[in-house]
Amino acid sequence: MQKGTYQQILTSKAAKQKSFAVLVDPDKIQPAEIPALVQLAMDARVDYLFVGGSLVISNHLDECIQGIKALTDIPVILFPGSPSQISRYADALLYLSLISGRNPELLIGQHVISAPFVKQSGLEIMSTGYMVIDGGAPTTVSYISNASPIPSDKNEIALCTALAGEMLGMKLIYMDAGSGAKIPIRETMITAVSEQISVPLIIGGGITNPEKAYRNCRAGADLIVVGNAIEKDPGLIREMSAAVHAVSKPVV
Repeated sequence: MQKGTYQQILTSKAAKQKSFAVLVDPDKIQPAEIPALVQLAMDARVDYLFVGGSLVISNHLDECIQGIKALTDIPVILFPGSPSQISRYADALLYLSLISGRNPELLIGQHVISAPFVKQSGLEIMSTGYMVIDGGAPTTVSYISNASPIPSDKNEIALCTALAGEMLGMKLIYMDAGSGAKIPIRETMITAVSEQISVPLIIGGGITNPEKAYRNCRAGADLIVVGNAIEKDPGLIREMSAAVHAVSKPVV
């Protein structure tokens, strides 16, 4: 089983280097569009390509990942919305446990069902404490999980949830306001969490401009994920990536 992707994330965190990931939804991209997206990602020095979504209803997940892998060495990480979203062609899998909710199926139930298939896939498994933060609009993940998000102004709840996830052995904490969030995660919440956990912190949802990506990194995010904004304007990839990587550079 591969180990390289998680070690790369850890190494970047230790060096205080921020990372940027583009989220690719197989339902929203056609095979013919993949080469242009990959070229944009390489030109912009994107660190990771996340593939997945809350609902993947198309049947070309494998095709999408194979198309990406044929064109670039950028690590491809599965961001699954269900146990069925597994592809052995990816480099790694975010094995998500919805620690912000109280639905036992998404805490452990679906993992029990998927574990044999995940084991056989040969993917590098990265156990991830997934926290949904209220983004001011209903999200697919909240609807499917039947779980309320953490209120956007409850830093202490987010902090204690993230701490619990880390102490339970999660390798990553992923705070997500959801696709198309009207209210992105506040910097104060990111700082509160990042100052108390030692594992890498991923932030996504509602990040629509480079300034927000930059501020999130300054607040303590280790890895920024953007999907919806880039789907609307692929040209943002270069600007977003530059903003994230700028935080890693010393201020002159």
